[in-house]
Amino acid sequence: MHNQIDVIATTISGSISDWGKIERIVPEFNRRGWSHVNLQSADSHAEARDITRQLVLDGARTLISAGGSGTFNSVLEGCIDSGVPLSQITLGFLRKGSADLIGKTLGMPDEIEQAIAVFVNSLEQDFTQPCDVIRITSGNNDTAGRHFVGYSGAGIFGRIPHFTENRFIKYYKGVLSQLFGDLGPFFVGAALTTIEKVLHNLVHKPEQWKIMDGNQVLSQGKFQAMIIVNGDLGPDLPFAGKAPLGSGTFYLFAIRDQGILKLPGQFRRAWNSSIQEQAEQWGFESFSIREELVISKSDGMAFPVNVDGSTLICQPDARFKIIDQIRLISAS
Repeated sequence: MHNQIDVIATTISGSISDWGKIERIVPEFNRRGWSHVNLQSADSHAEARDITRQLVLDGARTLISAGGSGTFNSVLEGCIDSGVPLSQITLGFLRKGSADLIGKTLGMPDEIEQAIAVFVNSLEQDFTQPCDVIRITSGNNDTAGRHFVGYSGAGIFGRIPHFTENRFIKYYKGVLSQLFGDLGPFFVGAALTTIEKVLHNLVHKPEQWKIMDGNQVLSQGKFQAMIIVNGDLGPDLPFAGKAPLGSGTFYLFAIRDQGILKLPGQFRRAWNSSIQEQAEQWGFESFSIREELVISKSDGMAFPVNVDGSTLICQPDARFKIIDQIRLISAS
């Protein structure tokens, strides 16, 4: 008899074809001999987080998120909300959403039949990968805040969820994902955010930022975007090389504000990773963070931080620190 598997799925995430994956999850597990699979559907990330918290409190220890990065992050935070040590929990990523970078990194296929086959094999062989959990807080409050295991960011990157994450937008995200693939909504959100940034800079001075590791100033000045990852997230975010997700170190990649005319070239080179080859020319900076990353605006104003596809408003700063590890189900 297999242990209980609890799957938390968001109903509207990913492409239009992804929406139909939910009803096939349990039958696919059953077909492969896994009868103890419990499926919980959620209409929002907040509901997915609440469901997960209660499941873990009731004894669930092997959970699978079925959705995109936002769903996965909500399930992770539900695990944390429960107060149960993360060392006792195993978490999987069933790709049914947009920007599912962690799922790709873990080797999970997009097709539901192949994905369930990998999950069954991985669970039977106990294939897991340790992954650092990063907490984001603002100011001197070390207890509240948000957590993530994939990516975060500020500047243009921090504003993207404003254009990609709400109930109505979920429907057009489904169309975009169907037409342009998993990252279709992200690139549309990035384009809209960039246009907004350009218009803002026509009437306002560019924002000044400070980047610190603990008490050490790493860099400061005008930046278009800052991207934080805790390891290698594959070719769709190809900056961290082959750094493992559980190394105890995370990474900041920053793109300086070199003006409107250079912005398209900077972003084109960022997404094919060639920006690293001519980093100084294109204003690209990278940092390994071992203590606590602190980013802030010189004017002390609030700013949005992208937390795996959702928004956290921070003022006067955003503080990032590794606080724990969790085991993620991997293909090998």
